[in-house]
Amino acid sequence: MKIEKTFGMWSSPLTPGSLAGELRLGDVAWAGDGESLVWLEGRDGRGVLVVKRPGDAPRDLNTELSVRGGVGYGGGEFTVAGEAAYFAASDGRLYRVELDRGSPRALTPGFGKLASPAVSPDGRWVVYVHCDGKNDVLGAVDTRGERWPTRLMAGADFYMQPAWHPASERLAWVAWDHPQMPWNGARLETARVHFDQGGISLGPVECLAGGSDVAVLQPSFSPDGRYLAYASDASGWWHIYVRDLESATVRQLTDGEVEYGAPAWVQGVRVFAWTPDSREIVAVRNAQGVSTLMRCPLDGAPEAIGALGAYQSIGQPAVSSKRRVALIGSSSQTPSRVVSWAVGEKACVERHSSAERLGQDELAPMLPVRWKVNSGGGEVEVFGNYYAPTSTRFQSPGKPPAIVVIHGGPTSQRRANFEANSQFFATRGFAVLDVNYRGSTGYGRAYMNALLGQWGVADVEDAVGAAKFLADEGLADPSKIVILGGSAGGYTVLQALVTHPGTFAAGVCLYGISNLFALQLGTHKFEAHYNDSLLGELPGAADIFRQRSPLFFADQITDPVAVYHGAKDEVVPLDQAEAIVASLRARGVAHLYHVYEDEGHGWRRAQNIEHYYGSVLGFLTEKVVFK
Repeated sequence: MKIEKTFGMWSSPLTPGSLAGELRLGDVAWAGDGESLVWLEGRDGRGVLVVKRPGDAPRDLNTELSVRGGVGYGGGEFTVAGEAAYFAASDGRLYRVELDRGSPRALTPGFGKLASPAVSPDGRWVVYVHCDGKNDVLGAVDTRGERWPTRLMAGADFYMQPAWHPASERLAWVAWDHPQMPWNGARLETARVHFDQGGISLGPVECLAGGSDVAVLQPSFSPDGRYLAYASDASGWWHIYVRDLESATVRQLTDGEVEYGAPAWVQGVRVFAWTPDSREIVAVRNAQGVSTLMRCPLDGAPEAIGALGAYQSIGQPAVSSKRRVALIGSSSQTPSRVVSWAVGEKACVERHSSAERLGQDELAPMLPVRWKVNSGGGEVEVFGNYYAPTSTRFQSPGKPPAIVVIHGGPTSQRRANFEANSQFFATRGFAVLDVNYRGSTGYGRAYMNALLGQWGVADVEDAVGAAKFLADEGLADPSKIVILGGSAGGYTVLQALVTHPGTFAAGVCLYGISNLFALQLGTHKFEAHYNDSLLGELPGAADIFRQRSPLFFADQITDPVAVYHGAKDEVVPLDQAEAIVASLRARGVAHLYHVYEDEGHGWRRAQNIEHYYGSVLGFLTEKVVFK
């Protein structure tokens, strides 16, 4: 018999402390022997490389240094070539460390930030992306660190994902320029590599795919050197394309209204990998948020790899020289894991991100849902992921409180991965709806582009529509629905509270945007022109910027708000939060405000993660559960 207890007051095995102790699993790579695996862990704000040899326990490769890519939002932290790993550190240097013994050794000086190291097949050179804060380039340094780094390519505003031809004769990469973001328009470029007098240089650049309104991602040469594969949304959906370098013909390897790509918010996004025989590609298919690992032969139709079917969220696939597959996998009820697999074997868990002490029945399964919203004189369909209140011990009469969660970006997507935030609340008796509002990826380019010029309008309509959906379907108490979001999601929270007061019982804003003018002037290079497409170009769009900046209408916020921010946030500076809180304080609006002095854009340190969950739960208990 279950114990009857008020919704939102259930005790849960997912405590703030347990969530704070979880690892972040960032990327995986195989060593030259085809059997040793290297992966990246995030531990209390530090990045640690771990190697696991066959028959041996995992071992850390760095101790004092923190592995972290520093270009844009990070990513592309490391690569493995032969028996050595090459990684970007938080001090701005590129390091080499042997997998068996020895300490990391710096290959570059501490200047600027770098990411995406790629080692030449002959083992002599490392090419990487470098940013000094203003200029992005492709740089190169010898793998022994005996020479001064060389600037290989410059001129574009951004570069990512350099990739070597297996004969070390050609390099490919992705480049794009302001005002595009890499998912709006980017170019796949290539050039011959020249070695002279012990140095390295590139010949004339050739653009093979992409453009100002077509996105490309992850150039990758086949092991035999005949093909160049990449992901592109030229068809309106992300798919894998293969270019025959001998005939210069291009073939679309996958098709359908599914996605084989993702927005490149970070440098190291990887959605597919070649098999060593160059006959097929292993790729991640995203069908409305649910991932499947697919075998995509060059001469046949794609098919799902059934042995990995338990994982509905799959990232960073890598294939070894011995045809072993590694990836980061999870599902709505399974926290992230490093997983390996080979044909004829069962999937093997190499690393757990958490203790996984909970049974499947103790966690909420994710249910994809959709609803209609009236917008611009017509109806549009919106997507989301629903988590019902779940407990093996408690039950409650009536309808539960609910949390409408708005993801950041805004060009992003909530998928079927383990969402600790959603599970934390669902296991306490809240219904949770993660909204993939218009502008989200995973549903084709047209759905993503529906937010262009409509940021602060369409996303808010979809969030309000989510609350109505929960109420109309009897899934939540309409007087106890909360809106929660971070970064761009935090902006939507504030904008919804401004334009639809009384719709939500409360709001939770994490490092959210309040002043779009200040965001335009103060954000980092990567997003310096992001607003041009989402809102319009200044000064012509000044009226739109003002109308959609919550700060200028903060006096219309009357619902309780919890505001959390990092003092070191360089993406959305702290003054964006301070201005909103000043208005709330002056008018006596119920609010909670907390600044994490040692955090930037999001929480990385365990003590802050633990504090946040405890704090926000107390706020919701007071302002919503017992409203």
